[in-house]
Amino acid sequence: MASNGGKLEVEIEVKSPSQKFWEGLRDSTTIFPKAFPHDYKSIDVLEGDGKAVGSVRLITYSEGSPIVKVSKETIDAVDEANKSVAYKVIDGDLLKYYKSFKCILTVTPKGDGSLVKWSSVFEKAHEQVPDPSLIKDFAVKNFQELDAYVLAN
Repeated sequence: MASNGGKLEVEIEVKSPSQKFWEGLRDSTTIFPKAFPHDYKSIDVLEGDGKAVGSVRLITYSEGSPIVKVSKETIDAVDEANKSVAYKVIDGDLLKYYKSFKCILTVTPKGDGSLVKWSSVFEKAHEQVPDPSLIKDFAVKNFQELDAYVLAN
């Protein structure tokens, strides 16, 4: 029987310094709905502070998100020194398509800017489900928007 597990990764370069970009990512609960209302209606912290391991956030997406309208995720790991955060989706629309969905975000300095890496590990609910390339594209769009936001503020 074929495995429905998979992995999808993308790296993009941004102009923002890594520390500033990382801080923007870490403050996404506040920044994203305010700065990117076409993508995020709201992000509510249900448990914890929204940043620490074990925190649970409920994300409600706007029309910019094609498949997923609601997603609940929990933070699995945070490495401030290496600017890395791991989270997994625990409830919401994405789990109709994937039995499990985990992501790791890492921000690395590169020249004056940064390299942002998004990697996901997932298990499809059934074989017909495509790889989450739409989710990947949405993440890339968010990184580009956050880059512009960080540079302007």
